Amino acid sequence: MTARVLLGIDVGTASARAGLFDERGRMLGLGTEPVRLLRPAEDFVEQSSDDIWHACAAAVRQALAAASVAPEAVAGIGFDATCSLAVLGERDEPVTVSPSGDDAWNVIVWMDHRATEQAARINATGHEVLRYVGGSVSPEMQAPKLLWLAQNLPASWRRARRFLDLPDFLVYRATGVDARSECTTTCKWTYLAHAGGWREDFFRLVGLGELADEGFVRIGARVRPVGERAGTTTATAAAELGLRPGIPVAVSLIDAHAGGLGVLGSASGGKTLGAERLEERVALICGTSSCHMAVTSQPKFVPGIWGPYYSAMVPGMWLTEGGQSATGALLDHVVFSHARGAELGAQAAREGRSVHALLGERIERLGAAAPFPAALTRELHVLPYHHGNRSPRADPSLRGMASGLRLSDSLDSLALVYLATVQALAHGTRHIIAQMNRHGHRIGTIVATGGGTKGELLLREHADVTGCPVVLPREPEAVLLGAAMVGAVAAGLQPSVPAAMAAMSGVERTIAPSGGEVARYHEAKHAVFLRMYEDQMAYREIMRAPRS
Repeated sequence: MTARVLLGIDVGTASARAGLFDERGRMLGLGTEPVRLLRPAEDFVEQSSDDIWHACAAAVRQALAAASVAPEAVAGIGFDATCSLAVLGERDEPVTVSPSGDDAWNVIVWMDHRATEQAARINATGHEVLRYVGGSVSPEMQAPKLLWLAQNLPASWRRARRFLDLPDFLVYRATGVDARSECTTTCKWTYLAHAGGWREDFFRLVGLGELADEGFVRIGARVRPVGERAGTTTATAAAELGLRPGIPVAVSLIDAHAGGLGVLGSASGGKTLGAERLEERVALICGTSSCHMAVTSQPKFVPGIWGPYYSAMVPGMWLTEGGQSATGALLDHVVFSHARGAELGAQAAREGRSVHALLGERIERLGAAAPFPAALTRELHVLPYHHGNRSPRADPSLRGMASGLRLSDSLDSLALVYLATVQALAHGTRHIIAQMNRHGHRIGTIVATGGGTKGELLLREHADVTGCPVVLPREPEAVLLGAAMVGAVAAGLQPSVPAAMAAMSGVERTIAPSGGEVARYHEAKHAVFLRMYEDQMAYREIMRAPRS
């Protein structure tokens, strides 16, 4: 009998990736293809759904070649992607979301903040659905973006026949079935999976009543559970992807949520984690931004933290989702905006290594003269809110700060600013976990995955700053694995999502927090971290004062 493999397809901010896995969750082959970004104005970030689909097709073909697997062996497919907004017209053609007017650019990327004013207007209504997004919608969510489109691009609004979360677009493109996911709609569109779905009164209140008049057909009249089979690959899609027609395709996931599935069930010795143990963990999904995913048997309302979302990741459990708006993007910004960033980038290219690995080694060398490497930033502090704060402040208007900069442009100075920024991100995670635990969670362990976790420095600082052990899963590409897991369920190879989590994941190693002097140091750093926010608020108040 031919071995059966599962295909996970992940679309991130900068690339589409495809991973082939066996039924135990072991990766067999990986493919990666870049996707284009357009930034037509400040706070505007756009993509093309056609470009994304073509990148997916290239990545799948690469993965098949890397794994030496025949297309006929693929038994199930799962898609995940960023929670970006794709717009299609009457014949499924792209409809522009861009001030350029070019229909090719029909995706508003998750990180686009053009709808900040619309988000504030929605939040001012105080509607009950806001309880289930931590008290306020973010401009990264879809209701503000839809309102922006209706108000600013009315021609596109009228032409549009489908507004899709990007993961749901991929499923639609693959199967021809417009099946929306409880993951995407609940987390980003104000769908209440626990209470019957869309709230018509909310959409009328915020100025999107036209969607209610239509029976919500443009945003999802048919919403399906995670792991269910959405449909099968069409002949056209199969030919484009280099696969066979008729492969089961699962209902989609947001990328961070796929990562959550890929890591939360990781245990030593093939053990299955019950709800009690799952509630002690948070999945840290690091990428351009980061997400902190925790599940509970009962809903936990945490101010400034998204959710609680019912069945949005693990069916039957409530999801609470913290996050930071810029993590990998912020670290890249720190490096390449520095006077020595280009020099470091050239060195990394020559050596075939990452700038993050080079900086990690330089920090270790500098740290040899300190009580411990983290102590290098005793007088250097960063507030990492350069792209606003997703949680727990839930304020996109916040900005980054630094204290302790010197008149130096050396590689060592870059390394110290980099270390301070890594620590700031870890303190942001600590702040999120503390807020969750303050409101009923019992989180004591971090399970980490994503591109940002591939550097030992980031992992060590998260363990030391939070005081939580950091568990690394056996499969580092856990987002792709999570997508493959739901593909396994859709194909009937696993009976449920929790069963797939148990059968297809495992633990690689655990990083324990240092404790002692390092913990006391970070206790002081955390007080500075919290104080920097208060100082920013004080500066704003001063600048609001009337001139004499």
